[in-house]
Amino acid sequence: MESRARSQQEASTMSSMQRAEKVASELNDALRYGQREKVLELLENGADVNSKVEFGWTPLHSAVQSGDKEMVQLLLAKGACPHTRKDNGGTVFIEAAMVGNVEILELLFGCGFNINDSDNNGFTAFMEAAWYGKEEALRFLHSKGADVNLGRTASEEKKKLGKGGKTALMDACLGGHFSVVKTLIQEMGADVNICDNEGRNALIHALKDYERGKSESDVFEIGHFLLDRGVDVNCKDEAGKTALILAVQRKNTSLVKALLDRDDINIDAAGEDGQTALMVAVERNAYDIAEMLCKKGARTDIEKLIAVANRNRASEMACLLLKYNTRFVPTKPDNWEPKSKRWSQQLQSLHKMYRPMIGKLKVFQCVPQRIQSASQGDIYLGLYDGMEVAVWIHRRAEGVKEKTFLDQCGSCEHLLKLFQSEQEKGCMYLCFPLWEKNLEEYLQDPEDQKDYKGILKMIFQAVRELHSLGFAHQALHPKNFLIDLGGKIYLADFDNTRKLTESKTELINKDLENLSKLMLYVLTGGRKPLNEVTTEDMAAGSMDYEEALDLIDSLASRDERGLEGLSKHPYFWSKQKKFNILKNIWNKIKDLTDDSKDAFNTLNAGKPIPYPNWTEQIDHDILNIMSNPKGGKKFFYTKRITDLLRLIRNLDEHPDKRYLGIWIMVVPIHIYLHTCAHPQTHVDVYILLI
Repeated sequence: MESRARSQQEASTMSSMQRAEKVASELNDALRYGQREKVLELLENGADVNSKVEFGWTPLHSAVQSGDKEMVQLLLAKGACPHTRKDNGGTVFIEAAMVGNVEILELLFGCGFNINDSDNNGFTAFMEAAWYGKEEALRFLHSKGADVNLGRTASEEKKKLGKGGKTALMDACLGGHFSVVKTLIQEMGADVNICDNEGRNALIHALKDYERGKSESDVFEIGHFLLDRGVDVNCKDEAGKTALILAVQRKNTSLVKALLDRDDINIDAAGEDGQTALMVAVERNAYDIAEMLCKKGARTDIEKLIAVANRNRASEMACLLLKYNTRFVPTKPDNWEPKSKRWSQQLQSLHKMYRPMIGKLKVFQCVPQRIQSASQGDIYLGLYDGMEVAVWIHRRAEGVKEKTFLDQCGSCEHLLKLFQSEQEKGCMYLCFPLWEKNLEEYLQDPEDQKDYKGILKMIFQAVRELHSLGFAHQALHPKNFLIDLGGKIYLADFDNTRKLTESKTELINKDLENLSKLMLYVLTGGRKPLNEVTTEDMAAGSMDYEEALDLIDSLASRDERGLEGLSKHPYFWSKQKKFNILKNIWNKIKDLTDDSKDAFNTLNAGKPIPYPNWTEQIDHDILNIMSNPKGGKKFFYTKRITDLLRLIRNLDEHPDKRYLGIWIMVVPIHIYLHTCAHPQTHVDVYILLI
């Protein structure tokens, strides 16, 4: 009986849910098709104004989509929530921007919407109005503070794939809305040279296809307008194609001519597929465009242009090419393998593709070939006379200044050194030996074997070398330390943060403080961001723990020894050097009077020694042998620090060196870190600390 009752209850519940879904679907359909009487009837019969149908649409979303302001007002009055989102995160406010109904936008804006709020894909209301060409809606949103140059937000995973970053101007260009493009630039100050996360600017988007199509006249008008506003003509799309190549692909003769009239156009630029604008024109049998390109000096000694023209049965094109001295360029099989492991695939691609040479440099400025972005110019992979290089591209004036500084770094072992440079068309190409990773990437790679002390030695030396040139870095971030295939570290400054240090001690001190944080970051394996790591993240009791803490504190407290002195800190000493220091300490105090030895022990009485009960910890057979040496005088070792030093020295002097090895293994020695003048003997002594 209970089972039957439960089944009946479940069936009733299911039936109730199905009825609610049916009513919700009817309400949304009635709103979409403008069936007002049915909407009123459903509401009077208790239809849920906040119900959802497929993809999360609510009645309010449907009313906004239909552009019916009265229904929107009615639903709001009935308790519809204006901030409910669809499954894609879209709000009714964003929906209203797509529709372009300013009255509804104004009504909804009064409900407290953030003007720059976005859906899950990063689209704001302003972007949607631009995408759909809703100019009046765009003006309204701008008047309410919409960010004109806001880029589409994207998750970190999507950013790595190049997704996101598009602006409203790019959307208008992609949709072919010339009037909206003009409004955005002339009235609202949209930036024509902002790029999305794939490195594409508004001109590239104007030349890209959109599923609803756009006329070539719209493309020309938008493109010409952007050219007049100083858009970068050498920007590339996700496949490395320039605006010129894309215009040739579209056979937009007028825009090709406008682009060729620009002095800064790179006529021989090629995409990832290796095709230049001329190669595309020949392949598509665009004779007029090919002729313009040839007259402007496009290279004809590339690939098999005549063969392509003949395959197209384009004899006129073949004659044109011969007139401009085209020739057959044979290709040779090549088994070239890059040395770099990390960049192997990209370097292979660069090696195989056709690229116009810049002196001895082959480089391709596109996102897949970019290895780092910087405020002072991006860095790309390159091949200089066959050598794998990193290429930092500057405007010529800035590049000349940077080269002047880099030339000073030639004799420095751990500052990034300039390998070669080239100049072309107002740009400076600074080439460096290629690195594999930066320090941040290296520390976070579980496969890399880490020698933290070795890493820090190179980092300290790099900063000292920079200081010796009269500069402070001011941005000692892990990303600015680069590691080559052999594990050697170099300090770089691609954001030009360095400052002259003449008579500015505070700049050096700032570097020391930053170096303290960086040291802590390295010793904790980069597990936390640089600004979040603390000494609590270090493993207490680990080898050299106390020495490391002392060095970190000394750097942060602007120790008077400076970086030169702190680079000789006991943290960096070898085990042998530490042992020798302990021997030397005993040699300095062994001949002191008993009173002086007592004074020495008193001086160190307040300091914890490494092994306060060392006589109990050491192997008793060893201690017995050393206490009763053959042919020597017996000696009873106490727990005093002087006796510990005596034993260390005597172990090294003992003819059987096995004892020394046993001692080193059994009792690792941690030693000091400061010196002080003994009040009675005036000799330097070392205070032992754990």
